[in-house]
Amino acid sequence: MSRRSGILEFAVLGLLRESPMHGYELRKRLNTSLGVFRAFSYGTLYPCLKTLVTNGWLIEEPGHTHDDAVAAPLAGRRAKIVYRLTAEGKEHFEELLSQTGPDAYEDEHFAARFAFFGQTSRDVRMRVLEGRRSRLEERLEKMRASLGRTRERLDDYTLELQRHGMESVEREVRWLNELIESERAGRDLRGSVSGESAQQDTTTGSTGGLPRPGDTPRTDTSDDTAT
Repeated sequence: MSRRSGILEFAVLGLLRESPMHGYELRKRLNTSLGVFRAFSYGTLYPCLKTLVTNGWLIEEPGHTHDDAVAAPLAGRRAKIVYRLTAEGKEHFEELLSQTGPDAYEDEHFAARFAFFGQTSRDVRMRVLEGRRSRLEERLEKMRASLGRTRERLDDYTLELQRHGMESVEREVRWLNELIESERAGRDLRGSVSGESAQQDTTTGSTGGLPRPGDTPRTDTSDDTAT
């Protein structure tokens, strides 16, 4: 299984954990609402769904959803099949959510993991955020070293492009620092607090809100033709 197909399976399972959907709804959520993938075709999505059904993580049901009136002329018969997460699929997704290995720190995989942080335990969120920060700090150190060695040989535009790349990484590191600090304080994205952190914030007058996530790197910008 390729890394990208693994990310797609993870995202599909996560969305179907929220509610059953047909292919049209899933593609729309993945391409727009979720923002993990910029574009991919039904020819990419349906083999993924077939694999998940074969593995016993999804079931196909004939049915209708609230978007069928819109989906029918665009997706034809495919809009009539609704995909539902099975108990085994839910268990598998929860297992994937708990993983904090190196793959969780990579650009597109991190974006997918972050999109489902609302379903992730705080200790797992912390490990993923800290791992992502360490990965970016390593990347930033390499970029600075490379720039230092090649600065004199680069033209102004290439130099500016490298500076732009470094600034983007530095900006995400600052964002991660804020997220990690807020997680340690027990705050979530809506600014609510839990446990002892609530009493502490009441004392200090802190509002406890987190910044909205910035743009995450996207590695695939191709727009396949839907089938």
